[in-house]
Amino acid sequence: MQQQWIDRDVAVNWHPYSQMKTSTHLPIVRGKDAYLFDMEGNRYLDMVSSWWVNLHGHSNSYIADKVYEQLNTLEQVIFAGFTHLPAITLSERLLELLPSNQEKVFYSDNGSTAVEVALKMCIQYAYNQGKQKNKIVAFKDGYHGDTFGAMSVSARGQWTAPFADLLFDVLFIDAPTAENLEANKKIIAEHADQIACFIYEPLVQGAGGMLMHQAEHLSDLMVYCKSQGVLLIQDEVFVGFGRTGTLFAADQLTEKPDVMCFSKGLTGGTMPMGITTCTEELYQAFYSDDKKKALFHGHSFTASPIACAASLASMDLLLLDATQAKIKAIVESHYQFAEELKGYENAKNVRQTGTILAFDWETKSETSYFNRVQEKLFNEFMKRGVLLRPMGNVLYILPPYCTEKEDLEYTYQQILELLNNNDI
Repeated sequence: MQQQWIDRDVAVNWHPYSQMKTSTHLPIVRGKDAYLFDMEGNRYLDMVSSWWVNLHGHSNSYIADKVYEQLNTLEQVIFAGFTHLPAITLSERLLELLPSNQEKVFYSDNGSTAVEVALKMCIQYAYNQGKQKNKIVAFKDGYHGDTFGAMSVSARGQWTAPFADLLFDVLFIDAPTAENLEANKKIIAEHADQIACFIYEPLVQGAGGMLMHQAEHLSDLMVYCKSQGVLLIQDEVFVGFGRTGTLFAADQLTEKPDVMCFSKGLTGGTMPMGITTCTEELYQAFYSDDKKKALFHGHSFTASPIACAASLASMDLLLLDATQAKIKAIVESHYQFAEELKGYENAKNVRQTGTILAFDWETKSETSYFNRVQEKLFNEFMKRGVLLRPMGNVLYILPPYCTEKEDLEYTYQQILELLNNNDI
């Protein structure tokens, strides 16, 4: 039966980030808590939170009940000219948790579109005031999505090569360190009059290889951008909702962004949704009797009542003392394991921010997304009942918050066994 599903899948489906000629895709029939189950009853610890979206475990009954209740009340209504209580309540509750300058919420349907909205807000903010600011600053090795605007402000490479001539120019700077802060500030100062915004992943650059930088250095750079009149877009699509050990990476920074982007864990991993928040000052540049100053952007499922209900339920769970205790336990457990990893020669650049732990698996090739050790490691971990999906030779652990201590310890043990395996 399993092979039949695989054959049927290959006949009709095109999977993301996959070379379909050489890749296979395992049928999963159900999930519960931190586990996924295949057709043959094998279970796999989901240590990547199903592409970083799952916060509270699979098939969470509390979220499911709230979604079911909403489905039987209102499943969808156009959000242009109409509103509904789930969207109003979600916006109110989210804004209460964010930096105090965030006052308005714009809904979309995924992380890339949340970023597209943010970029359009910042560019049109200047335009509506009769200014032309067409430059954007972004970090090297960044990732903000796969739509064209999001690709433009992300790292250029094999992913974007076919579209290189269609992407707009961006001023790329290094992620901040004590050594490069002044050089970064100089670049910003040289172009400040033309810069619409600076977009960045705070503390952790996820798809770039779980690259990490310090809050104090990012805060310093943010303060400088503000002094130069550069708007700040903080992309918390990946790191939001507890991943960095605090509710948001913003909680560790001393400066406030002008715009923030959210998705992934927003709904607890149950369905797509994107949110872009902004300041009242930015919003006021669009608030006018002139309809031409409106933000002309929208999606069919903007502010989906069902996704709002899932997000509210996920937020309920996130804010529980029990969940916060689990997050703290994962952070501490990762810290202890990171210290142990540092004793292994083939575990390089061990790094941790909150519930995110990563290291470079030493091979004879350079650290790269296309490092061939990825497939070997993925298959070895799957044999051991653990879903870990390395980015090339960068192995990372990003568990859902419901993960039990013994499941973490089992995962750590499998990693150490393979680090001791000379055949890897």
